[in-house]
Amino acid sequence: MLVTFLRLLFIGCALVFLFMLVRAWWHKRRHGQLEATPFWPVAAIGFVANFLDTLGVGSFAVKTACYKQFRLIDDRVLPGTLNGQCVLPTVTQALIFIGVVNVDPVTLISMMAAAAAAAAGAAWGARYVASFDRQTIRLVMAVSLLVVAGLIFAGLLGLFPLGGEAMGLSGYKLGIALAGNFLFGALMNVGIGLFAPCMTLVYLLGMNPLVAFPIMMGSTAVLSVFSAGTFIRKGAFDARAVLAVAIFGPIGVVLAAMLVKSMEMEMLKWLVAFIVIYTSWTMYASWRAARRQPAPALAEATS
Repeated sequence: MLVTFLRLLFIGCALVFLFMLVRAWWHKRRHGQLEATPFWPVAAIGFVANFLDTLGVGSFAVKTACYKQFRLIDDRVLPGTLNGQCVLPTVTQALIFIGVVNVDPVTLISMMAAAAAAAAGAAWGARYVASFDRQTIRLVMAVSLLVVAGLIFAGLLGLFPLGGEAMGLSGYKLGIALAGNFLFGALMNVGIGLFAPCMTLVYLLGMNPLVAFPIMMGSTAVLSVFSAGTFIRKGAFDARAVLAVAIFGPIGVVLAAMLVKSMEMEMLKWLVAFIVIYTSWTMYASWRAARRQPAPALAEATS
């Protein structure tokens, strides 16, 4: 019953998004504002990025790097384009994993609700979110994830007891999980992805690594519709690029999901460890790149 309800919710979100996208695409085309973005290169990038995204590697970083390298998307519409592109692939992820992984219903719903409440609240209070020091958040998250990766590797090598087979949480562990996912949901609004931190939290609390997939994908499936809808209403997105990934992104998701479901548990744990290290490195790289940029005040003083 719960799985059916959630699937209907995700399908409803997808239909709402498709209605908004088609209407906005038609409006742009009618007014001669449709972008000349090459369809097939963007589709190929979306396919690969969402394949990796289903494994837990965030697609935003992969797509951003490719778009900038090949100069495919205007920077002014990049945030809205990335948000629009993630909706249908994320909904596909949620539809697949929500019924495949037998997560405890209380754990699943409560953690999804915590992330959704935090992200929605942070989006509503955007002026407070904007005041967060992103550099500090990036550095703290990079160091924290690196430490966690070390603990995970120690557990895999038998040096430290870590991980487990639990499919649900209760008591203080559930409280920690809710607080953690609430924080991760809020951090989504300052560019910190939910996937790797959520996967890490689930693993550290002694749960089966597979449990992270329906939780993190269910959380983002609903949120992505609202975030993308904001950009679409403002017209701040590349319609051709969003349409390309909306078609080919879910194909990459389905293929990656087949791979994840066929993995042995030991291999999945190693995958989690490498994803955490990769995410730690990307956050540190973002922190270092932003630090090297000249401050606006200095730029004005030298001009």
